[in-house]
Amino acid sequence: MRTALRIAALVAILAALIVAPQYLRNYGIYLLSLWSLFAIAAMGLNLTLGYAGQMSLAQAAFLGIGAYAVALLVKAGVPFWVGVPLATLVAFAVGLLLGFPALRVQHHYLAFATLGFNVLVYLAIRNEDWLTGGSMGIGQVMGFAGMPRPSIFGYSLRRGIDFYYLCLAMLCLSTLLVWLLLRSPWGRAFAALRDNPVRAESLAIDIRAYTLLAFAIGAGLAGFAGAFYAPLVQLFDPSPFGLLESLSLLLMVVVGGSGRFWGPHIGAALVLLLPHWLQALLPAWLGPPDQWYLFVFGIAVLVLLTWCPGGLLAIPDRLRARAQ
Repeated sequence: MRTALRIAALVAILAALIVAPQYLRNYGIYLLSLWSLFAIAAMGLNLTLGYAGQMSLAQAAFLGIGAYAVALLVKAGVPFWVGVPLATLVAFAVGLLLGFPALRVQHHYLAFATLGFNVLVYLAIRNEDWLTGGSMGIGQVMGFAGMPRPSIFGYSLRRGIDFYYLCLAMLCLSTLLVWLLLRSPWGRAFAALRDNPVRAESLAIDIRAYTLLAFAIGAGLAGFAGAFYAPLVQLFDPSPFGLLESLSLLLMVVVGGSGRFWGPHIGAALVLLLPHWLQALLPAWLGPPDQWYLFVFGIAVLVLLTWCPGGLLAIPDRLRARAQ
């Protein structure tokens, strides 16, 4: 019965996501598209942090690597649908290299190492004008039209609503692949690595290999999301790939529920969409919305994480524990 209810709820939510754009304006459709892509990137970070127990503050850097890689490949004449897997592989390979510090440092030391990597990537794409357009953005390289939106089977996805359905399909595909991964022996090895590395090693789990794999897969998912972020916004500069965005992705995972499968989806919706809803819902007597909504949002997140550090999806467990 519980499984049937979960499936029914999932179908209802998916149906709502399919129907909702018909009643939204262009900006609302854009926000839903952005949520789909950030949920994919947050799933990658949840895999690294929530399941493998490795702290990373570099997820936005991999998002940027995917976005710039696909844009430069398209500029070089590579078809978009060939550029997407190539950009994902580039992010995967860089994540594999970044995983090596995780073999020597842990916890906050690893957080600082990945933070340094994020700053390094940000400075590289901002200063290498000849390749990335620098602070002027990718439009400087590709022309004022920016990154074109792709076609699929001859059908152009130029309209915002059409591209949203593509982003939603990519989110569904990524969710399915992560679900299969977590139920494979690899997923169980990640959980064992997070819970107790010494015990995992005693069970003949190669800690070195799985630590590197966790970083690489998490980075690959962010690069995959970045490959679709590029045609979504079309014109972009390095600013969305700095430390602030990495912290936002970390907040999405923590608020939704680190180590919980649906945590990134819910956390991305809260962190990305709630500030915009607050701007529209806060009463006029509080003053201009841009002066209050971030304050209210910050207080809401602080109260949530103080009362329930496990995130939104841990609330039912906490209530059941109190009832007992």
